[in-house]
Amino acid sequence: MNMNIFKKIFFVFYKDYLLNFRNFYEIFNIFIFFILGLLIFIFSIGPDYILYKEVGIGIIWSLVVLSNNLSIQKLFKDDFEDGNLILYMINGFSFELLVIIKFFSSWIFYQLPFLFIIMIACLILNIEIDKIYLILMTFLLSSPTLTCISIISASMNLLNEKSFSIGGIIVLFLSIPLIIFSIGIINSSTEMIVAQVNILIGILLLFIAITPWIGSISIKIALRDQ
Repeated sequence: MNMNIFKKIFFVFYKDYLLNFRNFYEIFNIFIFFILGLLIFIFSIGPDYILYKEVGIGIIWSLVVLSNNLSIQKLFKDDFEDGNLILYMINGFSFELLVIIKFFSSWIFYQLPFLFIIMIACLILNIEIDKIYLILMTFLLSSPTLTCISIISASMNLLNEKSFSIGGIIVLFLSIPLIIFSIGIINSSTEMIVAQVNILIGILLLFIAITPWIGSISIKIALRDQ
């Protein structure tokens, strides 16, 4: 019985891996969007490296969130339109487990590559090395939460087939506290860094707890109303 479950988990994860690998150009487009947004910011301000240091971190996080908006449409849409979600339901595959698998595959393919992009952006904006380490640390801590938000948004998009605007609004709204605390860590004292890291951990644990439940309910309602 357990081996059968592991086989199903491996099959779904491997299918997601192949789909993401096949549609690599979509992932590439997300990072192109980030780079173009960064270049627009640089060209609009000019070679003002002092200003880069002051607002650069906020720009980087804003671009991460906006770029993340581009990834939410595909998380469940293909499975929904191809009938794979119905097949999962017929075979007794838990939608909560499906959401967890989607979390890991989405984080690996859509979030981890941002570490490299963010590091390049920090170097372009002439941000200090010690702050770059903090930015990368906060991203590693906050990116799983951002992935959870994207999954919630993508599952709710299934309830609104005619427009994907609801997902984008949800991502932007729920990302606000994430951006505030992630940016706040950079220029804070040691005590404040510890406090804000604890807050980010608390936010992450909250979203880890609710994401499988919300995602599963949204998928079931979407299939019922199909």
